Amino acid sequence: MTQVLYAFLLYIFLMLPPVAHLVESIMITHMHMQMPLLVISGFFMAHFFQIRFPRFFEKWNSNGIPGIILFMIIIIYWTIPRTMDEALTLQSVEIFKFISLPFLAGVPLRDSWKKLSSVGKNVIIIIFTIKYFGMGLLYIWSPDQLCNNYLLIDQLTLGWGFITTAIALVIYLVYFYFVDHSAYE
Repeated sequence: MTQVLYAFLLYIFLMLPPVAHLVESIMITHMHMQMPLLVISGFFMAHFFQIRFPRFFEKWNSNGIPGIILFMIIIIYWTIPRTMDEALTLQSVEIFKFISLPFLAGVPLRDSWKKLSSVGKNVIIIIFTIKYFGMGLLYIWSPDQLCNNYLLIDQLTLGWGFITTAIALVIYLVYFYFVDHSAYE
């Protein structure tokens, strides 16, 4: 239960106005630091919900597919440039961000990931690799400013961050397919 406590403290820390303002002031830290940390806090708080509501997860997410689909919908929604912009200008969208990323993305991710087969996990990673390459190219090649609250250089930095993450995912997939995992079990 200490992981749940630490995750809850991380969640509260990320919601503090000075911390949220600092992290959201730079586009790449908003997208590649704050949002993943919110998902991670939900991921570790999921243990509490799994113990408290085991029948709900057994009934709703028995094979892991509904939870991973919900996770993907929430993550894809938050990578749209307009939603990042609205999170800075509309308080209701900001509140939705602090609810959806931990509880509608992080909790289902933890419950679903262990239920998926290795093929299913790799399919999810391939989907995110393609998405990150696409988003990176969108942010880099777009001649216009996609987010009104950030400078064009922030947009380019975020695009290269997406490309770097996609390259890291490709390296993982290559590693996974070329290494004999039975030798390490």
